[in-house]
Amino acid sequence: MGVCIHCGLVDEEIPRSISACIRCIRAGRSGTVEESRRSWRERVGLPFRTPTSGVACSLCSNECKIPESKVGFCGLLANEDGKLRLLSGTPDRAPLHYYLDLHPTNCVAGPVCPERSSLGKYNLALFYYGCNLDCLFCQNIEHKTGLRMALERPVALKELTPLLRDQRITCLCHFGGDPGPSIVFALKLSRQAASLGKRICWETNGLENPAIMGEMAKLSLRSGGIVKIDWKAWDPKLYAILTGADGEKSLERLKRNVELVASMWDGSDPPLLVVSTLVVPHYIDEDEVGSIAEYLASLDPNIPYVLLAFHPEHLMSDIPTTSLRQMKAVVRAPKSAGLKRVYVGNPWLLR
Repeated sequence: MGVCIHCGLVDEEIPRSISACIRCIRAGRSGTVEESRRSWRERVGLPFRTPTSGVACSLCSNECKIPESKVGFCGLLANEDGKLRLLSGTPDRAPLHYYLDLHPTNCVAGPVCPERSSLGKYNLALFYYGCNLDCLFCQNIEHKTGLRMALERPVALKELTPLLRDQRITCLCHFGGDPGPSIVFALKLSRQAASLGKRICWETNGLENPAIMGEMAKLSLRSGGIVKIDWKAWDPKLYAILTGADGEKSLERLKRNVELVASMWDGSDPPLLVVSTLVVPHYIDEDEVGSIAEYLASLDPNIPYVLLAFHPEHLMSDIPTTSLRQMKAVVRAPKSAGLKRVYVGNPWLLR
């Protein structure tokens, strides 16, 4: 059983890494998360917080200012002799793992994916190491634990180019981690793939520079692909605790990019934009999901919203999976907010 160190609430859904309940977090109390995150990030050689003194990076809303001989929050960019340098070497190389994923794939946008009936065809799945967030609940934490090794053997663009002519491959999906820190590589590859008739899809936290997000969305729009944005939380204090990023800045950027992509969509299928939220036990409740849904509905009530069940991982491995009770409660919230396309992405995990 977990315990909130502020109010004394005892609940199996409060992890040791936070030790604070949602009510106390919303009141501005942080629990033990700083100690937990500092210890974890030191083990993998990443800065505890977004650096604030040095060469500026504008790839995402973190807007790191990286000190000499240090790396940014994502761990992929460094300051060497006063200049930003990709640790993968060049924009034509990226730390990633790729594989062919047989359709229908286990995709966040699965309920609306145009390739879900393309039997015998494949998605070229591109799993990027590194991320500009540090989610306590990360469901793919190997993108950080394996980052150093991946940077020692980055994948070259020319290695992937021959695969783009494989007629069995219908689409590319950039995910991870997050494709954001390796976005120059990802855009180069995607432009080649789109010219050969492949759909371009992204799974991202949505914190990219809006100019970059615009380029990502254009490629998906022209190719019939989807931009899948993972919206972690609505309350900025909760967002900061769960992700390690500045909650106010992140949510401002997230809203701007969601609005940008939504404005590019004419309402036809496949939808250009799909938003998802991981229903973390105790923390992502009806208030969080309902507020996100109200914002989405104000832009377009037809934006698909996918709610995902949490599985115990990383620094939240000591709490249970999402309960059926919690999922039923949060599913009602976006429907009440006016969203017309609400889905549960992985119901088999619910307890």
